[in-house]
Amino acid sequence: MILGKNQDALAYLGIHPNLDMALRHITPAFLDALSDDKRVELQGEQVYCTRFTYETIPLEAGFFEAHRRYLDIHIMLEGQERVDVSHPAGLALLEEKQGQDFYAYQGEAEYTMVLRPGSFLVVFPGDAHRIKLQVDGTRRVSKAVFKVLIDDPSAALFPKK
Repeated sequence: MILGKNQDALAYLGIHPNLDMALRHITPAFLDALSDDKRVELQGEQVYCTRFTYETIPLEAGFFEAHRRYLDIHIMLEGQERVDVSHPAGLALLEEKQGQDFYAYQGEAEYTMVLRPGSFLVVFPGDAHRIKLQVDGTRRVSKAVFKVLIDDPSAALFPKK
């Protein structure tokens, strides 16, 4: 997991080439040009981004999701939301869709943060994340989410020299 400020995104270059491509697009020009629910492919299925607008939800309505092939970068554009992160090993599996690289879990948060405009969160395989949570009641938020293919999760976390 990486929590950072948009202007510092390039400080995380070198972890994985696909992540580098996404990090280079965390710019005001790119983010401002995104349209709701329209996917922008930077490199086909390997790196793409979608902007979402929705209402935050109460904690009891949320669930953790995780991925094994992709990492996500969540970038808050408007509003704020609480995000919880836990390792999947400590959670109960609710649903598994291997073909969609989607795994839903239930359980307790290990880490909790508030994602605000100007900040981003990178969740790697192994970082189950519960998103869309209310901070102080229901609020409308807008967020960009990059999906970044990581062929070998261990290589993404521990690059070869």
